[in-house]
Amino acid sequence: MAQVELKRVNKFFGETEVIRNVDLEISKGEFVVFVGPSGCGKSTLLRLIAGLETLTGGDIAIADKTVTDLPPSKRGIAMVFQSYALYPHMTVFHNMAFSLDLQGLPRKEIKERVEKAAQILQMESLLDRKPAALSGGQRQRVAIGRAIVRNPDVFLFDEPLSNLDAALRHDTRVEIARLHSQLDATTIYVTHDQVEAMTLADKIVVLKDGEVMQTGKPMDLFNRPENEFVAGFLGSPTMNFFDGVLGPVVNDVNLAEFHGQGMELRDVPLVSTEKASGTTVRLGIRPQHLVLDPKGALKGKVTLVEQLGTETIIELMSPQKVLFRYASSEQTDLIAGQHASFSFDVGKAHIF
Repeated sequence: MAQVELKRVNKFFGETEVIRNVDLEISKGEFVVFVGPSGCGKSTLLRLIAGLETLTGGDIAIADKTVTDLPPSKRGIAMVFQSYALYPHMTVFHNMAFSLDLQGLPRKEIKERVEKAAQILQMESLLDRKPAALSGGQRQRVAIGRAIVRNPDVFLFDEPLSNLDAALRHDTRVEIARLHSQLDATTIYVTHDQVEAMTLADKIVVLKDGEVMQTGKPMDLFNRPENEFVAGFLGSPTMNFFDGVLGPVVNDVNLAEFHGQGMELRDVPLVSTEKASGTTVRLGIRPQHLVLDPKGALKGKVTLVEQLGTETIIELMSPQKVLFRYASSEQTDLIAGQHASFSFDVGKAHIF
């Protein structure tokens, strides 16, 4: 049985529909990431699960119990927000203990819970400090600790790393992954950062305009996107797209020919089986899958070279005025103004 279940969930703000018929099952102990561009509805969906927003339609169940009409405090959830929302006049200990005090738990149990959470987060030495004496990363750990002490059925994270610098984001992301492994807790995490989604999730839910575009394991979505939006959103640099025309389709193996941008390709995986020969389509190929090849059919003029240390990204303009990118873990001698040709394994390409 699912730990969290959403059935035909809808949400309107006035006449604007922001969540549209979302069906989703999240298993016990699963780490699920809602990802998508700003305004796609991912935070609203999280707030609906938390009970901070009211459903327009549908039902939500948590731990086999319908919670659609229950307040947040009765849902068995604990939420970590983008802002730390710590009480500045309280110590770390009292910030973490505050919700337990409100529940009227015995002092001994409160102390045990807070100390256990502090040990898990490696912040035992910070319990007597106030938030002003903490770094951004330490404050976020306090906010996470405040959630841990409640022993919730489900952890909800709403873009918890957005206020941190790049190095601290990485370190805290690792801590959250380690924490999830330790607690084996059901976790729903919202982010617009596809790197966070790919590295943290057991399952990714990609949203666009309030609708679920695709759900699945990170590498399944990366390697087998069901539509052009998912293909373009996941992956850095983003997937290259080239307009063309669909050639003959081999329906029994779901392969087709692609003609366009100076390329004549056979046996390219076809994402949609509803396309017929002669249809205008787009070819997608990831920058990492391009190979420098003097005889390659894909040609371009270098417009920008980015040396990132562990990776080199080359931006090029094709003769048909299409911008595309090549990415390699090896350094290259290409410079702006040069021409280059590329080939690629058609089995790693996609026709949308």
